[in-house]
Amino acid sequence: MKVISLHKKYAPLIKKAAKGNRKAQHQMFELFAPKMLSICRQYVKSNTIAEEVMLSGFLKVFTHLKTYKGEGSFEGWIRRIMVHESISQLRKEKKLQFNTSKTLENSIEHVTYIESELEVADIQKSIDTLPEGYKTVFVLYAIEGYKHSEIAELLDISEGTSKSQLSKARKALQLLVNQQNKTNYGTH
Repeated sequence: MKVISLHKKYAPLIKKAAKGNRKAQHQMFELFAPKMLSICRQYVKSNTIAEEVMLSGFLKVFTHLKTYKGEGSFEGWIRRIMVHESISQLRKEKKLQFNTSKTLENSIEHVTYIESELEVADIQKSIDTLPEGYKTVFVLYAIEGYKHSEIAELLDISEGTSKSQLSKARKALQLLVNQQNKTNYGTH
């Protein structure tokens, strides 16, 4: 079986955009903007701010396009820039704080599987209610697939803090999902 590099289908577009071709840059923006906006929105609650973060991210993409070496996924390269921009925005707003106390609902049972009829929008709303530290670690780990060591380095926290924030986020989300399900099924 032959492995085909997915970035090669974008190679001509990348080359043109890296040379400053506005039409190629616009085409690249149109191609990736919807997905990148959704990534920024996972970190930033406001749609308007998420759009600003995405635009700032694309400015960095176009500024640093010549540094893309063609190794790995091009979309993944852009995605990393968007994640970094989103985290920078949270830091700028001083919203990225990590609660290291153990005061979160100690009575919550650990559940590894959530069975729910919630829609994606409802799940995003639930994630948005989390404190920024919980939310950021949860999104990086559960959605983006980062390892705790990578999260720790990216957020300048310890691996233990990353694991703790993830655990607290999961517990808080479990509570929210359970409450939502009770409401949906008429038991409240």
